[in-house]
Amino acid sequence: MTDKQPSAPACAKTPPSHSGVTHVKERLDGNFTVISNELLQHPELSSTAKGIGGYIQSLPEGAPVGIKALAEQLPEGEIRIASALRELEKYGFYSRPKERLSSGQVVTRTIWYNRPRRAVVEAGRAPQESAAVPAPPKAPAPHHKVAELLAGLRAHDSRLLLTERDVCRLGPSVTEWLDRGVPPTVVVRTLTTGLPQDPIKHPAAFLAHRLTTRLPPHLPDAPPPSVTPPRPDPLQTCDGCDRAFRAPRPGRCRDCRAPSEQAA
Repeated sequence: MTDKQPSAPACAKTPPSHSGVTHVKERLDGNFTVISNELLQHPELSSTAKGIGGYIQSLPEGAPVGIKALAEQLPEGEIRIASALRELEKYGFYSRPKERLSSGQVVTRTIWYNRPRRAVVEAGRAPQESAAVPAPPKAPAPHHKVAELLAGLRAHDSRLLLTERDVCRLGPSVTEWLDRGVPPTVVVRTLTTGLPQDPIKHPAAFLAHRLTTRLPPHLPDAPPPSVTPPRPDPLQTCDGCDRAFRAPRPGRCRDCRAPSEQAA
């Protein structure tokens, strides 16, 4: 009697891995929580944030999840819990929006998302150029005469020693004085006389204050040149009727001139 041959070969068992983790899975019929890998395997979240996020996911609706409430239930302190909640809020799992009730009272709601909010995820993927704070524009280099004026102030008092950056910042203020017709010697005298006896800790700020508070007004506009009215022609005696008339040279008056002369 021959042995029975199975119609299909038996499924081969996967040999256990000796290099990675081996899962021992049992069927769970209750007391379990479904958690998205978007939380547990998030590349930016810390382990503390992932653990606290998983704990919040396991709580029933309406459970308190404030910092103090979580600190009473978890071994982490309030500082670490607060930091983890900020991470979870940053990546769209947790939010605390404010809401105004019909009575006018403002309350804070706590919302947990089992998957990160799409708007937060897309905002994190967007380029960050707009969030970057632009560097303040660099002050233009002053005219060499202005730079020499400011750099030379230390020769009058060593407390007025300025850095190259200070010279660039103060250059436009000195230029404004010169544009208003103030001679450079007057600008230097204004900045170096009457100095306090105490040490000048911030010479650039001190000079900037003087340049601003003592700025003279613009010179008044020069009056327009006077226009000399044209002098009248001298009086002449008519050669025909001896009547006086004005003309640039002697001759006949209008009445005595011949028609041909008048036409000319």
